[in-house]
Amino acid sequence: MALNLAEPALLRTQNLIDDQWRDAGLGARLSVSDPATGEAFASVPDSDAGDARLAVDAAAAAFPAWSRRTARERAQLIKRWHALILQHQEDLARIISTEQGKPLKEARGEVQYGASYVEWFAEEATRICGDIVAEAVPGRKLLVLKEPVGVVAGITPWNFPLAMIARKIAPALAAGCTVVAKPAEDTPLTALALAWLAQQAGIPAGVLNMVTASREHTPGVVDAWLLDSRVRKITFTGSTPVGKHLARESAATLKKLSLELGGNAPFIVFEDADLDAAVDGLMASKFRNGGQTCVCPNRVYVHEAVHDDFVERLAQRVGALHVGPATEEAAQIGPMINARAVDKIARHVEDAVARGARVVTGGKRVRTEDGPHYYAPTVLVDATPAMELSCEETFGPVAPIFRFRDEAEVIRDANDTPFGLAAYFYSNDTRRIWRVAQALETGMVGINEGAIAAEAAPFGGVKESGYGREGSRHGLDDYMHTKYLCQGQLG
Repeated sequence: MALNLAEPALLRTQNLIDDQWRDAGLGARLSVSDPATGEAFASVPDSDAGDARLAVDAAAAAFPAWSRRTARERAQLIKRWHALILQHQEDLARIISTEQGKPLKEARGEVQYGASYVEWFAEEATRICGDIVAEAVPGRKLLVLKEPVGVVAGITPWNFPLAMIARKIAPALAAGCTVVAKPAEDTPLTALALAWLAQQAGIPAGVLNMVTASREHTPGVVDAWLLDSRVRKITFTGSTPVGKHLARESAATLKKLSLELGGNAPFIVFEDADLDAAVDGLMASKFRNGGQTCVCPNRVYVHEAVHDDFVERLAQRVGALHVGPATEEAAQIGPMINARAVDKIARHVEDAVARGARVVTGGKRVRTEDGPHYYAPTVLVDATPAMELSCEETFGPVAPIFRFRDEAEVIRDANDTPFGLAAYFYSNDTRRIWRVAQALETGMVGINEGAIAAEAAPFGGVKESGYGREGSRHGLDDYMHTKYLCQGQLG
């Protein structure tokens, strides 16, 4: 297939190391495939540990000069990058849709969403502040400074190939850190395009380095960064098992970590909820990107008093979703990322039905003229905790409905998971809103709202969903350390 871009130079097929576009040291290549068909349409370097070390060499050499630049200088360069991202929004959206399968309309939204983090952190760069502490002894001054941690290694997933890498790189650059990054093996082209735009914006050599690698070679790349004492921080979005591995292996050099890991988000509809608003919220949070998001609801709890009414309204909306090629303007549900993803969705639905669930709409694989890797948006009722989809992320367009009777019961069930990334609930009872918001064991809560991510808000979880935050001033703090100065003999 052809990827037609207004700016052909955005299609990069080499690593960026020390401002140079280069192949992997051993010359290996990794195919990039259309998720709808599985057919390769491009290739990028299949890097190894040697390439990873070269990237760190460049980032470490660039760090002293970059960290000494004034915050305003860094901010101006990052703002230029932001302007170029928006200037090339349509091309970037087409790259995202082609390699990830996200409908084109959503892909355009992702470009704007990712760009909002770049703009936010460009502005926050000039607001980095320390403290002056009241001295306990006369003749002393106590000062607290914020300084960049050093070289940052960023590892990102395939489901938001632009937004995830933008919200890791932008705060790192704003803080004065330099970066080595590895995008997901399924979606490397978007990240490489972003790196080219950063280069065009004037980001100096070695400040941002990007290497790509296959699943087979990724452990070698990442382990090279884990073992390198010059890498002072790892920022990762992905599965909890991989996050635990990074935490263990980074202990030898005591790296700082930001881990945004797995989720199992509950979505609760109380009997006093505005049902139309709740359906709108669930559609926005569950079916965005075909359900392939870490914060999308995985378990939908509906009070028995409104259960049937809610399901009827939801099924009408879900059944009307248009499934089609991601680059088709009318598409609302595109292909899943690959055949393994479709297999997992089908397995979860089949297991649920075998254990007593009923399919209200959907519940089957879909083959379009574009290819076989589609699954119909689905609503299931009579879901129970015994089903696989209650404890594993489905990562697909499937909404299982659990019936509940009272508040205490649903809070217990919502919290009955090792994960704690996001939760959602709908209620018009002010006292209940505060009770439930405090009782839910998650890092983020949507209250009568299905779209909760924003560049000014701290994004992250608790329990086995990780630690550290992205976005907001808290996200910038994660790329800095605190230095205390005590000056005496001033009296």
